Amino acid sequence: MDPEATLDQIDVNGDIAETHYDAVTQLEADGDTRLGFLKKAGLAGGAVMGSGALLAALTPAGAMAASGKGRPPASFGKGDIGILNFALTLEYLEAAFYNEATKNKVAKGAQQSAFLKVATADENAHVAFLKKALGSKATSAPKVEFGSATSAANWIATSYALENTGVHAYSGQVLNISNPAYVAAAASILTIEARHASVAGLLMKPTPKSMTPDGPFDTPYTAAEVLKAVEATGFLK
Repeated sequence: MDPEATLDQIDVNGDIAETHYDAVTQLEADGDTRLGFLKKAGLAGGAVMGSGALLAALTPAGAMAASGKGRPPASFGKGDIGILNFALTLEYLEAAFYNEATKNKVAKGAQQSAFLKVATADENAHVAFLKKALGSKATSAPKVEFGSATSAANWIATSYALENTGVHAYSGQVLNISNPAYVAAAASILTIEARHASVAGLLMKPTPKSMTPDGPFDTPYTAAEVLKAVEATGFLK
């Protein structure tokens, strides 16, 4: 699609304009609260707002991306390569954790067994995908040592912590990625990390807080915050 195309060129039949008029008319009938919100966000009255600015207005992750802060250290590589290597390092850690938990046969009962099986497969798939995308620029797998974290008594709580760290990490970086294909891939991995985190939370303690610990919006972390949290575990050697 031509980035300079006008609405008239795209909407030759007037369907978009008609739908927009109907929607705004309904909002006005409902009162000015929702309409005022949409106007502020640039979605009403014909205003146009870029996706980055809109997300910055609505979500913590967007605000972080708009500020240009929070990217991985230069040691991971430049631009998208650095972000993907940062993600790959986290995926190496998660895959290694689940591989060891599987080897130790820590799952108890059908629910834990199903979760461990799918999480192990998913995290190894993430590693394979990112390594393929990076090719010769892929960082090497770090040496890890989990100790009792992969025991039957502790693996669910450890999984919960690792998966939520993954959610924080991806939400903090996904909008910093330039390549649209990588953005789509990172977003699809982010949703899987979130699903894992919620299941682990319910297995650990079935409460609403365990499902969404940060409430209705996840908190994006800078790369520095993520690395600090990972280093604090002592898992990376």
